Amino acid sequence: MSSIQTTCAAVDGRTARLHLDVPGLSASEVAAYLIDAVSEVCNRAEDGSGSGPVILEMFDGDPHGSDRWADRELSITLVNRWERTVRRLERIAAPSVAVAHANCFGRSLDLLLATDYRIATPSVRIGLTRAAGALWPGMALHRLVHQVGAGRARRMALFGEHLTASEATEIGLLDEVTDDLAGAVRAVTRQVGELSSAELAVRRRLLLEATTTGHDEAIGVHLAACDRTLRRVRDEADRMAS
Repeated sequence: MSSIQTTCAAVDGRTARLHLDVPGLSASEVAAYLIDAVSEVCNRAEDGSGSGPVILEMFDGDPHGSDRWADRELSITLVNRWERTVRRLERIAAPSVAVAHANCFGRSLDLLLATDYRIATPSVRIGLTRAAGALWPGMALHRLVHQVGAGRARRMALFGEHLTASEATEIGLLDEVTDDLAGAVRAVTRQVGELSSAELAVRRRLLLEATTTGHDEAIGVHLAACDRTLRRVRDEADRMAS
């Protein structure tokens, strides 16, 4: 069992190398191991092990993007565990970076949409995955609508439109497209190294809630965040003056 798990997902500190299409394993087996791997990097970030961002390197061996999301053994209980794991990643108190070495469909798209910074190679294509001849109706669709708007998400959901890496960058789904993935990861790690995990979590929450919360509901949370920032400004000024 452990050798199969290692094949699927290797976790090293805050970096997980995830293989989303593993020959010889069922879709439900891959899903279970990926839940464990993503949970492990979240655990390490939350207990303070190491420093820097959580990095998910994603490898998908299926060039057609089917991602074999579902099979007859996959239960709704396992799907729920997966969605809860992705939500945990989305809220983790550390910067998160997705590195796509190949196409992003299914589980890799779920993870991509839940991270703060997204890097991919120029050949990557992005789209919703299929199950039983129909598009999989998971939470990726919900996140797509929030992140790129209903118009673009509609074409992807209803007609199976795939985005090139260039198109995904233009609409904000990807932050960087490069052949030098290792160099891009080093650069973004330096860039986010100074970020406070607590403040990052607050700003991420404000972003996630902005599209569903009215001004009158949101202003209290925003004022509280501003107040925390002003207290840090005053503390820094006092420190410099002393």
